[in-house]
Amino acid sequence: MAMLTRWDPWRELNRMQDDMARLFDDRLASRGGESLGWSPAVDIYEDAEGLSLRFDLAGVEPKDVDIRFENGVLTIKGERRLEKEEQKENYHRVELSYGSFNRSFSLPATVNPDLIKAEAKNGILAVHLPKKPEAKPKSIQVKVS
Repeated sequence: MAMLTRWDPWRELNRMQDDMARLFDDRLASRGGESLGWSPAVDIYEDAEGLSLRFDLAGVEPKDVDIRFENGVLTIKGERRLEKEEQKENYHRVELSYGSFNRSFSLPATVNPDLIKAEAKNGILAVHLPKKPEAKPKSIQVKVS
């Protein structure tokens, strides 16, 4: 009996994008066994208080992460280390990325660099960038006469 499945073009597109990325990573990363790195996924959210960035850094030790803010640019650098070196022939599939990463973001002048905070929990690095007081929205009350 034939079974019908729902076709999701976005899932197919994502799968093709992942396959292409893996193809290029495999081709470019083999320079004397060195990895050219990877790029962690990030969510960026803005509210009245400031900007929040959440990085997916599962398997990355907080001590291996460097966060810098310079000339309006926030830079996150780090490394995910392979715990135990094993023979590649024994693997059936390798999808996790290891090595160095580097992400940079140009930030608006409304960010207060003196109050930037970062916290790592459950493989997520959360960076909060508060806005300067003059950049926060102000409520103006209307007087009735």
